[in-house]
Amino acid sequence: MNVHLQNLIRLRQAFHRDPELGFDEHRTKAVIAARLRELGLEVREGIGVVGTLKAGTGNRAIGLRADMDALPIAEQSTHDYVSANPGVMHACGHDGHMAMLLGAAEMLVSDKDFNGTVVFIFQPNEEHGLGAQAMIEEGLLERFPIQEVYAIHNLPGAPVGQVSTRPGQICASESLFEIQITGKGGHASMPQVGVDAITVGAEMVLALQTIVSRKLAPSAGAVVSVTEFLTDGQRNVLPGHAVLKGDVRARLPEDREAVEHFMRQIVDGVAATHGVTATMQFNTEFIETINAPEPVDAVLRTAQAAGLEADGQRPPMSFSEDFAHFSAAVPGCFLLLGNGTEGAHGQPLHSANYDFNDALLPIGAAFWAALVRDRLPAKENKP
Repeated sequence: MNVHLQNLIRLRQAFHRDPELGFDEHRTKAVIAARLRELGLEVREGIGVVGTLKAGTGNRAIGLRADMDALPIAEQSTHDYVSANPGVMHACGHDGHMAMLLGAAEMLVSDKDFNGTVVFIFQPNEEHGLGAQAMIEEGLLERFPIQEVYAIHNLPGAPVGQVSTRPGQICASESLFEIQITGKGGHASMPQVGVDAITVGAEMVLALQTIVSRKLAPSAGAVVSVTEFLTDGQRNVLPGHAVLKGDVRARLPEDREAVEHFMRQIVDGVAATHGVTATMQFNTEFIETINAPEPVDAVLRTAQAAGLEADGQRPPMSFSEDFAHFSAAVPGCFLLLGNGTEGAHGQPLHSANYDFNDALLPIGAAFWAALVRDRLPAKENKP
């Protein structure tokens, strides 16, 4: 059975019209839970929403995850389903991810040609890297023991329906840092009297850039970005205090740990050179997303059987995904699904002009259903 495309489009556009930020997805969760119950699934509502569908007597279970949260972005689109929540929009396609997974649930309910249990995981707060871990801490994996877990993310700029993934690291970690510098401010005309924090901070900013260029292998793919430089200086007042904030991306845990080590070395060294006090916080919010070989093979096999273009060796993505917490606990695969190249569908993720491509809805729903049949084959289909 094919899910009616117009129903999926209406559902996706309704999600788009009513976006909610992380851990505030109350209306979104209610819609999802109601739809899952309408389809006959067992539903548990907690931090997220979990629906389970069982067929046959098999004891294997797999998890399929969709993220629910929107972003604090003011939408600039002109279509007739623009966000009705000012300053909030689905600029990353989570509206489409939810609709595709609900479409897959409908397909599998209609034709239970699989043997085992499918756990439909609707996760909050992906954008801040907090939702997956919160669901795990709530007991998701104990209540719903799964052997594998999968997630789809749309990819603007790639042909519609193109599947791409890779074994091993697929998404980078993200760590946020904050450096507090305390010197001695003073009059702008007499800098020799104190130690202004802005000069010290500027030296740190430049020195931090040598970590990637001189301390790590050229192929490491790490990124160190200072994104904020705040001081208490004024027009003629040298600042005595400065704060540097920024973002670190890494492909491997050992590179992330090396970056933190070198950052602390630089901060302590520059501070000692100038006789100021400096402290640094380094918090990893997203760990690296690691794909397991067997789930990757299943994804590629399913895509090829469906006639979709499939790339199993795409370069690692520089963005981060908190699906990493699921795939760190259970073998899994995070895959990209092309959103198209034209107009709003080709706009970058997190753009105020981005929009999920509704043509992808039936492709994604059918892919999910086919993947379930591959991983939980009905007895009569087993060799």
